[in-house]
Amino acid sequence: MQLVLLSQTEVEFSCLIMEINHENEEKPLLFTLRRFHLSEDYGFLLPDPLMPQLSCQHLKGHRDLQLAHLALSFITMGFVWQEGEKGTVKLLPQNLAVPFWEISQMLGLPPILVHADFVLANWKKKNLTGPLKIENLDTIFSLPGGDSLRGFILVTFLVEKAAAPGVKAVVQAVNAILQPDKEALHEALQELAKAIKEMTDALKQMHDHVDPAIFYAVIRIFLSGWKDNPAMPGGLIYEGISDEPMSYSGGSAAQSTALQAFDELLAIHHSKESTAFLHRMRYYMPPHHRAFIEEIQSASSVKQHILSSRNEKLRVAYNQCVSALVDLRTYHIAIVAKYITIAAANAKARKGKPGYQAGILQINPPSSLEEKGTGGSDILSFLKSVRDTTRDAIIHV
Repeated sequence: MQLVLLSQTEVEFSCLIMEINHENEEKPLLFTLRRFHLSEDYGFLLPDPLMPQLSCQHLKGHRDLQLAHLALSFITMGFVWQEGEKGTVKLLPQNLAVPFWEISQMLGLPPILVHADFVLANWKKKNLTGPLKIENLDTIFSLPGGDSLRGFILVTFLVEKAAAPGVKAVVQAVNAILQPDKEALHEALQELAKAIKEMTDALKQMHDHVDPAIFYAVIRIFLSGWKDNPAMPGGLIYEGISDEPMSYSGGSAAQSTALQAFDELLAIHHSKESTAFLHRMRYYMPPHHRAFIEEIQSASSVKQHILSSRNEKLRVAYNQCVSALVDLRTYHIAIVAKYITIAAANAKARKGKPGYQAGILQINPPSSLEEKGTGGSDILSFLKSVRDTTRDAIIHV
């Protein structure tokens, strides 16, 4: 066994290293409230639970703004209608009102839930590689209404998705007149008629996924606005924006760009009252969607082109589009009758009785929307008028 002898210098160096290591050893932390985010004055309570006012400066691009509008619109509707029609608020708090207003101004949208929020931007796939079927879809944001609200949003999404080939056909039809190309126009009209029929088929899924009682008594009020609404006749004050109340319409199928685009292409002219409402709803659409309708409106008339050409094949194809649109609007009337008119009658029959149960939800139906759509229109008379004027567009021999 050999002994290793260290020089004095090596011994001193080793001792120095040991001292340094000893000094670097972690000292036990003091037991303090601050370590656990606790307060001497408030204990486990959060001393200042209010968030600072949200800033829009960190949002980048249209997509971020659109998703922010989606989030703030759902929060706003939940806040305004959380106590039902009898407990509506008169003021939207500044921390919500100011960023919502600023984002709305940037997007060219009103500060309220619109169709572009509720349906167009409010969906996701459960399985990213799966199909665009309702079983593989979900909403991003929701409100009271459970599976029925989810179904209502997603069936409406599927109607919009079915419209997509028709939107493409609109562009093809306008370009076919400019070229001109009768065969291309005929093909575009056939594609449009097919798309409208598929929209009707998609709408039929509403029966499978939405309970009429829950839609009427629970869901509808959260889609309602504060214009032409007896529950909020004075409108809503957006704190930090204006001391005067403002009035905005709630969500409506009339805010769907697809249907108004089809009307413009086919030169379907509605009554003065219906046209005024439809044109007002255009300001609840994203500006680029509204501009799409205006571009069609300014283009050469498809109907006049067909009339002047006296082409029988084009006349038949045009009429098929109009007939498909009549069928869609007739079916929409049937849906409204089931989910609003009949549901309202059933609710009246229970009037005076304690709120009844539908699933896990306690239902106390609102009375202010019995005959109106959430957009503020007299719903059935409006829909029937629009359906009838659509039928009037048929070109007869």
